[in-house]
Formats: sequence, structure tokens, C-alpha cells
Amino acid sequence: MRAKRKKSYKGHNVWRSYSDMMAGLLLLFVLVMCISFMQAQKNYQERLEEESAHQQTTSLLQTQLEEQQALLNEQESELDEQAALLASQQADLDEQSALVTSQQESLDAQSALLAEQESELAEQEALVAAQQADLDEQAALVASQQATLEEQQQKIEQIIGVKADLIADLKQEFDAQNLTVTLDETDGSILLDSSVLFGFNEYSLTEEGQALLGQILPVYCSVLLSDEYFDYLAEIRIDGYTDTSGTYFSNLQLSQSRAFAVASYLLDLGTISSSDMELLEEKLSVNGHSWSDPVYAEDGTIDADASRRVEIKFSLKDEDMINELSEILNEAAAETSDGTEAADATTVTGTDASTQAGADAAAETGADTTAVTE
Repeated sequence: MRAKRKKSYKGHNVWRSYSDMMAGLLLLFVLVMCISFMQAQKNYQERLEEESAHQQTTSLLQTQLEEQQALLNEQESELDEQAALLASQQADLDEQSALVTSQQESLDAQSALLAEQESELAEQEALVAAQQADLDEQAALVASQQATLEEQQQKIEQIIGVKADLIADLKQEFDAQNLTVTLDETDGSILLDSSVLFGFNEYSLTEEGQALLGQILPVYCSVLLSDEYFDYLAEIRIDGYTDTSGTYFSNLQLSQSRAFAVASYLLDLGTISSSDMELLEEKLSVNGHSWSDPVYAEDGTIDADASRRVEIKFSLKDEDMINELSEILNEAAAETSDGTEAADATTVTGTDASTQAGADAAAETGADTTAVTE
């Protein structure tokens, strides 16, 4: 019995302790809730105070902002007035600047026109100076050409005179030797029958040809190699020619052989003095020309007999100058034609009748003087 009571008492104490604990927890919860409520109340109060202070600050700032806005509006109005004033002043400045620019452009145009006129004046002065220099140069050229023409005229007259005298002496000497020779008195050519010297397609001299050459060549050379004419003599040339039958090469050999045959006979004659022989060897040249430069008949066909020939030619030293005279006159006329009329007139008057006659003589006597042996 005692044991059961003790057990019952023990269970009753456990539930009591549990109730005390729960009561303590509840009290603790209530305290926590009270403290939390008080803290929340305090925070709410503080927040209300902060919001009130914030509203006051905001109101103050709003007032200040409005005041500043009004001040800004007033300043903006003043700025607008100043901007309008500046715009008006800028417009005046732009107008004045445009006027200054227009005046500057006008001044620049006048300066450019003045510079252009000065440049044109300088160019004209330079052109006048150049033209004057050209005139002076042309006058000097005309004077030089006039002197050259006079010198050439003297040479022409001398050469023409020497040539005329030489031809006259040849004719006189042939007449004195009673030789029947057809002498062309304009160029000194001697024409002989071609069949006298060689047979057909032969280059050995016939007896008749040797006899004829033995009479003519010594007289011919004695006149040319005389002291009177030797200083003027440029060359004695023996040229051989054939007709157009056969090949060019065979005719070249034949023409050379015929020319050499005449030259050999001339050098072996023995009738020419040793001193004249030395002079002859100094001036003599021999050439073969095959069928080049044939002789034509009146009907335009080739004269084969006349084409087979040996030509003995002589030329004077200054005879080429006669051929060049026409070119000199033409060049002088061409050069002076680009100059002034005065320079051109000077050139024309400088070429007198005797000079023109010399030019005509040059055209007529431009070829070598020839002695033709058929």
C-alpha cells in the first residue's frame, strides 16, 4: 500500500513541473511580445518624427527651390534680353563684315587687274625686246649672208672663168694639133664613136682606138695638168659603161676592164713627161659602172652602141661650191622670210643680177665636166 502511494505522488509532481514550465514560457512570451510592442511603438514614433522632420526639410527645400526657380526665370529673362541685344549687334557686325568683305574683294580684283596689266606690260616689253633681238640677229644674219654671197659670187665667177678658159684652151689646143674633136663648149665633153675603142664584148683596145687615144689623151692631160689649171683640178676620172645585155656582174667586170685598159694605155703612152705623170697619178681614178646610166635614143629606147662607152671626166676643186650655191640662196631666202620685211628686202636687194646669173650657171654646170670616149 505504501508503495502505490509513493508512485502516485511522483506522477503528480511531474505534471506540476510541466505546468510551471509552460506558465513560465507563456510569461516569457508575453514579456517578449510586450517588449517587441514597445520597441515597435518607439520605432513608429521615431519614424513619425523623422517623417515630420523630412516634410519640414522638404517644404523648406521646396521653398528654396521655388525661390531659386524664380531667380533663374528672372536671370533667363535677362539672358534673353542680352541674347536679343547680342543678336542685333551680331547682325550689325555681319553687315559690316559683309561690307568689308565686298570692299576687300573689290580691292583684290583691282590688285589682280593691276598685276595682270603689269604682267602683260612686262610680257609686251619682253616681246618687243625679243623682236628687237631677232631683228638685230636677222640683220646680222643678212649681213653675214650678204658677205657669204659676195664671196661665193667671186668664187663662182672665178670658177666659171677658169672653166671657160680651160675649155677654150682645150679647143685651141685640139685645133692647133689639127685634131677633129667635137668639143662641147658648155661642159668640155668630147664625143667619139664607141666602136672605135673596143670590139663587141671586148675590153682590149683596137689599133684604131689606140691611135685615137694616143692623139687625144696627151693633149687633154697636158692642158689639165698645166700650171695654169692644176691648182684648180680636183680629179681626172675614167669611168667604164656597158649596154644592158648580159648580167650585171659580167658587165661590171667588162666596164672595169675597159676603164683599166684606157687608164693603162694612158699611163704607158710614154709621151707624158715624168713630172706630169706624177701629177696624173695623183689625180687619176678609174671606175666600172656596169650597165648603170645607159644612153637613150630620141624614141626613149636604150641606145646600146652609145651606152658602151668610156668617159674621161675632170672636175675642179671648188666646182661643188657651184652646186651648193642654189641651196645657200634658198636657205637664205627661207630664213629671212620669217623675219621682218626690211630684213627680207635686204636679202633680196643683196642678191643682185650677177649673183642670180651665178646661180643659173651653178644649175647648168652642177654636174662634173666630162670628156666622153665612146
